Amino acid sequence: MEKKIRKAIFAGSFDPITNGHLDVICRASKLFDELQIGVLYNPNKKGLFNFDERVKLIEECTSHLGNIKVVSFNGLLVDYCGDNGIDTLVRGIRSGADVEYELQMAHMNKELNPNIETIILPTSTKYSFISSSLIKEVLAFNADIKNLVPDIVLKELKRKANRGEKICM
Repeated sequence: MEKKIRKAIFAGSFDPITNGHLDVICRASKLFDELQIGVLYNPNKKGLFNFDERVKLIEECTSHLGNIKVVSFNGLLVDYCGDNGIDTLVRGIRSGADVEYELQMAHMNKELNPNIETIILPTSTKYSFISSSLIKEVLAFNADIKNLVPDIVLKELKRKANRGEKICM
């Protein structure tokens, strides 16, 4: 009997990817044969990084992990999972508010696809206050975020700023 490949997906906007995201990605990658990073695309939303930039940054930040695949999709996450043989959603949490929201989403996803399980990983304490939204907010005031985002993200932010691009929400 052939061994089933254990696949999971960690989906989000990752605008930008933070050290908190990477903490969850690295830990989740040890639990599965393949971990997909699902980058959400919203054509109606202007992000700090465009879609292609986010995908490239995630690929560069996770290149040391041999089982990561960066993907994108339209529609419901559970439909993508069903179409691609994925039965586990990985979600990261930072606080009690995240737990409440993620629990509600886990129940909805289970209702929509009973074969889907959700694994919730708390981020490491040292990253528990980081969010992409907060990163963008403090960037508007030229705050030092070098301990909050991967080096490649910091480099790209500086490149954008040097080109005169507005670095804020």
